Amino acid sequence: MKIKSADILFLLIICMMTASSCVKEKLETIYQKQESQIDSYLSKNNTAKRDSTIIYEDGTKKDTTWTEELQIVYNRGAARLVKKKGSGPKLAADGAVSFYYAGYIFKGSAPTAANLFATNHQTTAETSEFEVTDADYSLFEANMAETELLEGLRAGLEGVSAGEECEILFTAKYGYGNRTFGIIPVNSALLYRIWVVGVSND
Repeated sequence: MKIKSADILFLLIICMMTASSCVKEKLETIYQKQESQIDSYLSKNNTAKRDSTIIYEDGTKKDTTWTEELQIVYNRGAARLVKKKGSGPKLAADGAVSFYYAGYIFKGSAPTAANLFATNHQTTAETSEFEVTDADYSLFEANMAETELLEGLRAGLEGVSAGEECEILFTAKYGYGNRTFGIIPVNSALLYRIWVVGVSND
C-alpha cells in the first residue's frame, strides 16, 4: 500500500494541531496552579499588625497593637495586596506614576533574596546583596499610555496612589509567558513589591 504525499501532509497537520492543543492545555494547567498559589499567598498575608499610641487627656500614654485586614484589589489578571494605603488621586489607565520596585520570581511563598531579579530600591538591594547595574537607584517613571510594561504589572498599578506600598502578583500568562527573560525561567509567576512616590492623571 502506497502512502500518498497528500496523506503524509494531512497526518503532519493533524499531529501539529494535536501538539499545539496539548501545549495550550499544559499552559492553562500551569496558569491555574499559579493562580491557586497566588490566592493561597493572599489569604495567608492579608492581615498586618499595626502599632499606635493612645494619649489620654491626663497626658498618660498607652501603646497598643491591633490586627488590620489588608485590601486586595483584582484587575485584569493581577492582584494587588495593599500593605500601606496612599493618599491623593488614584492612578488612571492613562496616567503617570513614579515608584521604586523589587521584582521577584513567585514560587508560592514570601519573596526571598534568592528570587529577586530586579530592583531600584536601595534598601532591598543592599539587604539582599543584589548587584544592580545602575547604582543611583533612580525612581522608575512610567506614563501608562506610552511606557511598555508587563500586562500584569500595568493592570496591578492601576488605582495606586502616592505613598502606597503594595505587592502586585500575576501568573506567567500576564508576565513573560512561555519565554525566558534574563534570569526569569519560562512560565514564571511574578511578584512585584512597589513603593509609589507620585501619581499624576493630568
